[in-house]
Amino acid sequence: MDRRQFLLHAAAAGLLPAVYGVRAAGSTVSDNCGLNPVTVAAIRRPRSTDEIRSALRETRGAVSIGGGRFSMGGQIAAPDSLHLDLRQLDQAVWIDAPGRRARVQAGMRWRDLQDLIDPRDLSVRIMQSYSNFTVGGSVSVNCHGRYVGMGPLIRSIRALQMVGADGEVFELSRTIEPELFRAVVGGYGGLGVVTEVELDLADNEPIERTFADVGLEEYPRFFRERVLADPRAVLHNADLRPPSFDRPLALTWSRSSRPVTQPLRLIPRGLDYGLERNAIWAITELPGGSSLRGTIEKVERARDTPVVWRNHEASLDAASLEPRSRRVSTYLLQEYFVPEPAFVDFARDLARILRVHAVEALNLSVRHSPADTETLLKWAPQDVFSFVLYFKQRATQAASEQVRGWTRKLIDASLQRGGRYYLPYRPDATRAQFAKAYPEARAFAALKRRIDPRGRFTNLMWDHYLRPYG
Repeated sequence: MDRRQFLLHAAAAGLLPAVYGVRAAGSTVSDNCGLNPVTVAAIRRPRSTDEIRSALRETRGAVSIGGGRFSMGGQIAAPDSLHLDLRQLDQAVWIDAPGRRARVQAGMRWRDLQDLIDPRDLSVRIMQSYSNFTVGGSVSVNCHGRYVGMGPLIRSIRALQMVGADGEVFELSRTIEPELFRAVVGGYGGLGVVTEVELDLADNEPIERTFADVGLEEYPRFFRERVLADPRAVLHNADLRPPSFDRPLALTWSRSSRPVTQPLRLIPRGLDYGLERNAIWAITELPGGSSLRGTIEKVERARDTPVVWRNHEASLDAASLEPRSRRVSTYLLQEYFVPEPAFVDFARDLARILRVHAVEALNLSVRHSPADTETLLKWAPQDVFSFVLYFKQRATQAASEQVRGWTRKLIDASLQRGGRYYLPYRPDATRAQFAKAYPEARAFAALKRRIDPRGRFTNLMWDHYLRPYG
């Protein structure tokens, strides 16, 4: 047994502290919301593809994979697994500025990539609204953002490197192992460890913000004619404000020829978001606090129309959404996708369910995605509007049970309208709801049996939902 094998086995036996990237047995892995602590056998923090290959070859049991830990339902861990924490696998492999491409290790955060490409006047083509996520984590959920006409992340992925269950390295693309490529993106770590990602980039450019108040029934037409058809539109979302959720406030960032009014090209790291946190607390906890929503909105809309660099708006920090503590209450996300013609009916269904169950909705944001024609476990089999619900709940088991009840009603409402729900959040759906939302899961399970016959790659979500498929 060589030194590396000795260290791994000793850590798994609880004989060593966290050294050489190995943490002792009995370590707890938890995601950002703090509601899903999982005790794993050991934690490794690899810095290279070779270290991941060694970790997989030196062990034979279950393996779980974590990045930024922003998924909220156990998608990053499984009991007694070897947990691979990829946040130190965070280097750029290469950047091709003239070709507007980059290849990075999967543990790199989008903000770190922005730091590298901004001096080259380049920007990320597709990502989440916030820059703290790891690239590999975004691949695993096939993320999307507010990018007009862009849709899911797979549209900007050129190639992937993945390590399989026995340490073999796969290079995946649309022409090399295309079946595996389209299953790994949006596969939530169920097939292997994504170690490198090759991405298309975009130009960094000035963008300016405009607001528009739109009627609920008019919004789909407004979006098609005023946003999707506008070649200048870069980012867009519409906020449905509580308690009625029936007055979309459309916010669009469009390419601008005006001088920038914000000289900073990226939002500075480590800002103090105490004011934002206090405002959210006051809105949700103080008597009459909900009236503050309108005041904050008026102040924001009264500001001069800002012109900022695209990278500035793309470098938002998720810390601005964090509560001061998650011990008493926590903030969570859910997301539902419905076909364009179902927008109004689903919006009304959703508003009714939220009101009936007195859900403390902090924000309900609408985005749009064209159909995903590539991913196996696709969340947009047709052109869809997405409803992103950001809400507050108490950090208790009883509160989680209550949330599970109304979440299943929202999932049913989406399914009845021909839609789907998003998998990075709490696994509150029944197995029947999951099977109806993702009928491709049977094909995914069959591919997993071929690629990972011993079922090594797992997490709480896959343990639950793939079990019926054998």
